[in-house]
Amino acid sequence: MGRFVARRLLQMIPVFLGTTALIFFMVNVLPGDQVRALWGDKQPDPAQLASLKHKLGLDLPLWQQYLHYMGNLFTGNFGETMAGRQVIDVITEALPVTIRLALMAFAIEIVFGVGIGLLSGLKRGKFADKSTLVFTLILISIPVPVLGYLFQTLFADQLKWVTPTVQDSMNLSQLLLPAVVLGSLSLAYVARLSRTSIVENIRADYIRTATAKGLPRRRIIGTHLLRNSMIPVVTFLGTDLGALMGGAIVTEGIFNVKGVGNALFRAINQKEGATVVGFVVVLVIVYLVASLIVDLLYAVLDPRIRYA
Repeated sequence: MGRFVARRLLQMIPVFLGTTALIFFMVNVLPGDQVRALWGDKQPDPAQLASLKHKLGLDLPLWQQYLHYMGNLFTGNFGETMAGRQVIDVITEALPVTIRLALMAFAIEIVFGVGIGLLSGLKRGKFADKSTLVFTLILISIPVPVLGYLFQTLFADQLKWVTPTVQDSMNLSQLLLPAVVLGSLSLAYVARLSRTSIVENIRADYIRTATAKGLPRRRIIGTHLLRNSMIPVVTFLGTDLGALMGGAIVTEGIFNVKGVGNALFRAINQKEGATVVGFVVVLVIVYLVASLIVDLLYAVLDPRIRYA
């Protein structure tokens, strides 16, 4: 196990470097002159323009800028915005909000997605199964902005259960509705994936053997059926956690949540390259760590899996 973890950590290094290099070059080449954009339609003073570029290190060749950025990154320095604010301060301000939102959405999709999928798989062909397939198909078919608007209209404007937008991003109760909207699409996929896996495994030989041995139904389902059926679900959930954090940009915009999505949207509009790269670096790390955790969970779910 130790050698496997060490090998996976080493494999993460080129992935991390390649991803950060790609996004760094894209952000610093495609948008045009980021410093010049600060003056808008006005003609900038050449001396001020050159001075600001030198201060931000944007007068260096692009490959030198990347090496300089990576050198600073490993010391915790993510650079600074055009306004002179440290990018790490922007990240630490927005990241906790998005982490709470993503974890709430993640918990919702696990509890309800796996629960609905398990019920549907055990009741295959019956009303509960058909209702689940219709319900998840509806969730998959509705775009997130439309679903967010419908939830705002129903629960905020009509029922008055919540406020239309989040007033306090630190309040978990106010983040509940955005979390439901954020996790709705993934919930549908988890439910369908769980249902398919349950249906496949319930006819397996080991389930028939456990039944023939007279094991209690609760133990057969909980220990044998559900545990083995969760392997493809865990694979999806591992990549979905990072997707929830990155995909929160739409949900945070709808509900005015001051998180990563909101800050990233502003940074893109204002052509704040350092801020965009900083957030992407954090999301890449989340993806890589989640991928490692998923690989380790395989052996927990299925003891037959061994790591060389």
